[in-house]
Amino acid sequence: MAAIKRTIGERAFAVFNYVFMTVLCILCLYPMWYVFCAAFSDPAYMYGSRGILIWPYAPYNVKGFQLVFTNDYIISSFLNTLFYLGVGTFLNMFLTTLGAYSLSRQNCYWNGKIMKFIAFTMYFQGGLIPFYLMVKNMGLLDTYSSIILPVLVSTWNLIVLRTAFGAVPVSLEESARLDGANDWTILWRIVFPLSQATVAVVTLYYAVYWWNNWFNPSIFLQTKAKYPLQLLLREILLQNDASMTSGANMSMVGQESISQYKLLVKYCVIVVATVPILVTYPFLQKYFVKGVMIGSIKG
Repeated sequence: MAAIKRTIGERAFAVFNYVFMTVLCILCLYPMWYVFCAAFSDPAYMYGSRGILIWPYAPYNVKGFQLVFTNDYIISSFLNTLFYLGVGTFLNMFLTTLGAYSLSRQNCYWNGKIMKFIAFTMYFQGGLIPFYLMVKNMGLLDTYSSIILPVLVSTWNLIVLRTAFGAVPVSLEESARLDGANDWTILWRIVFPLSQATVAVVTLYYAVYWWNNWFNPSIFLQTKAKYPLQLLLREILLQNDASMTSGANMSMVGQESISQYKLLVKYCVIVVATVPILVTYPFLQKYFVKGVMIGSIKG
């Protein structure tokens, strides 16, 4: 089969696209590469250098990571993030699945009106102050529950999962009911497995939310031992927290400049906070297009 000849304009447009996308990729990837190189660089060179960083400054060291993992707040915040991620994502998916299944059934009374009422909350909300007062009056301030309970169901994720469940053929449900299956069995044995792509996407959405969550904890938490990793990272980056290189960690620094290691620790904490989610993404990325298209809003 003869190759299709392209015009000069098409070739120029293709070259422009390649150059533009290459530059865009570099702009997106370089900040991550810069932080990674800085985390393994010598703190003295890194502290006094400015400009583009292509490779870590020698001599390479991992003392910044040692300081990070020997700090009690870093370990506790990392464990807190895993707790919020595990418990929060499980409760999110469980309640969202139950709500999506109920509202996707044709025999559910007023399901259309209920969905309109739920969708209304996406555009009009009570505001931050009523939200804070509600959590405070429930006695949840400075507790793990204040982070998890107020955000158990996301309206958007509920709509996406409901649409995916609604796409499952009704004939499968009718056949299961003829065999004596109830709604619980139909949900977990038929509807849920057939919607795995969308379920994976919604699960990842919830997981990413919990991993990056810092705003609600900054409002409701006062005890530093309950901070998630992202909130502690924010304090280190914005407030230049010196606690990372104090106390038991001081012996690891020796006589070297504390300011140098404070800068190094910032980069190391960023690496620790971002690498786990970056490693997880490629394994679930294959579900993205299929899951979102299946669960997209169809009216």
